[in-house]
Amino acid sequence: MKVWIAGVTALALLGGALAMGVASQPNGTLAPGVRVAGVDVGGMTREQAVAALGERAAAAPQVKVTAGDRSWTVGADTLGWRADAQTSVAAAEKLSNERSVLERLQGAIGQVEQRDFPLVAAVDPARARAALAALTGGMNQAPKNASVAFDPKLKKYGVKPDTSGVQVDVNTAAAAYAANPALSELKLDVREWKAQYTASVLQGHADMGNALMRPFTAQLQGTERKGALAPLQVANLYWVKETGIVPDEKALQTAFGLLTSVVDQPARNARYALQGAGLVKVKEEVGRVTDRPAAFAAFKKAVLDPKLSSVTFASKQVQPTLTTARLPDPKKLELISVGRSTYYHSSPERRTNVAVAAAKIDGAVVPAGEVFSFLNTLGSISPQNGFVGGLIISGGRTVDGLGGGVCQVSTTTFRALYQAGLPVVERNQHSYRVGYYEPQVGFEAAVYDPGVDLKLKNDTSAPILIRAINHPASSALEVQVWGVKPKRTVYVSPATVLSRTPHPAPQYVVNPRLRPGTMKQVDWAQDGYNLYITRTIKDASGARTDVTRTNYKPWRAVYEVGPRS
Repeated sequence: MKVWIAGVTALALLGGALAMGVASQPNGTLAPGVRVAGVDVGGMTREQAVAALGERAAAAPQVKVTAGDRSWTVGADTLGWRADAQTSVAAAEKLSNERSVLERLQGAIGQVEQRDFPLVAAVDPARARAALAALTGGMNQAPKNASVAFDPKLKKYGVKPDTSGVQVDVNTAAAAYAANPALSELKLDVREWKAQYTASVLQGHADMGNALMRPFTAQLQGTERKGALAPLQVANLYWVKETGIVPDEKALQTAFGLLTSVVDQPARNARYALQGAGLVKVKEEVGRVTDRPAAFAAFKKAVLDPKLSSVTFASKQVQPTLTTARLPDPKKLELISVGRSTYYHSSPERRTNVAVAAAKIDGAVVPAGEVFSFLNTLGSISPQNGFVGGLIISGGRTVDGLGGGVCQVSTTTFRALYQAGLPVVERNQHSYRVGYYEPQVGFEAAVYDPGVDLKLKNDTSAPILIRAINHPASSALEVQVWGVKPKRTVYVSPATVLSRTPHPAPQYVVNPRLRPGTMKQVDWAQDGYNLYITRTIKDASGARTDVTRTNYKPWRAVYEVGPRS
């Protein structure tokens, strides 16, 4: 009987609840018995539930980070972790809104089922990576790449070995934490960090560099003329780098120019030669020279192929630009101008080079309207062309080099052609004031093979003849210009000095080849000068003046001293 009454009572309550609207739309509160992260939020509105979770959301959990034998315990928020109360409550709210009528009725009479929802969290992977990298940064050790080096004593390339490093893998750990923010421990792998360039790879490059370092010859097609590069000259044509053999384009061009200057046989213009007390005409000659574009491509390919040790340069004929028919009668030639210089106290090597260069310039003929090139007329400054070692200016020092003394001839030639009124196409000065060219300071011209030339244009109405007359007994050199004398006068002024800079203090360099306590001067002090000379030319069209400027650097004396005993 009690059971029946109870059933009736339940039905009555159900009917009453329906009548009161229990089955109507949610009233904006969360269902009874709902918990989020352990907090009972049943009966609360969304805003109330978010507020209740606020303190719990603000307290980030602790995470243990392990890398190798080292570990750290840090707040999850430092690893980019953040709690999302809004999203956490939204899950409970969704459940509340999806309750059936019976579930709502049961909630109304206190018959509720407890439901727990976790606190939703998210991790910013970029912040996690940065934080983990900061923690473990001291553990990383970058590897050291192997390298190729040239041993000047052994005269070959060798390889310095690589060493592996250590790297902590923060990327994998950061990704794992972002995928599962509930993790309380992160284990980071510590792995070997291999070098990008290993000795095993670079050894092959070094072997190739050594194989390329061999004597190499070039021959001009159709002739027996040959030029050669020594192994170390070949080694200068490429770099041995981590990526392999890298051609040095500038060095290749320079070496190619050196070889062509030796093998080329330029056309020889008609000229004059001394016969007895007078001059006679000498017939012109056809030349054969390198066909440069094709020859350079062949040279570059061959010299960088260790299986080859020679190349044949494609060649072409070149015709002379001046024939005997166009040469004036030697008897009608007039002396136009003279340049002079002295070379007292020159070394035997320097005197030899002065004599060789003067002999090669002597008799040169420059057609009307054409440009005289000192280097083209001289030929290469090489042992094959008769030149020997002597003091030259190079790299800010006066050092032993090939062809010291040639500038004595180029300077004297410049003085003669400049005094003749010929337009200057190219003229270069020396780095410092040279005593051999005194007292005409600033009236000089430097040349260097290759690339630093002396050029003037023959603007007279006829070919000009250049005579270089050497007087070794008196250490004097004279260059004469002969031709059909133009109707003009030329005046070259003495130098006007604008400023003078005192030379620096001397420099002392230890030379282990000298005996202890001995000293040898190898460079001499000179003050610096900023100066110019002028040239005034008067002819039928009037007077005109040009300026040749020179800026000498201050030069220090250099002494080599023996090592201390």
